[in-house]
Amino acid sequence: MTELESRVAELELRYTEQQRLLQDLSDVVYAQQKSIDLLMAEVALLRKKLEAEPGLVDANAVERPPHY
Repeated sequence: MTELESRVAELELRYTEQQRLLQDLSDVVYAQQKSIDLLMAEVALLRKKLEAEPGLVDANAVERPPHY
């Protein structure tokens, strides 16, 4: 194997490894986005439930002491 062939083979191996790593990272980002979407939907649902409870938000509000 010539030096050029050796260098090309090394580059091909590096490229293949980079492609695999890129796909792994893409899979992680996809899974994280699914989790974020699920959590955002859950937060929206909890907000709706909280807003539907009359007086619940005001009752939990912390009032400042008179000396402020």
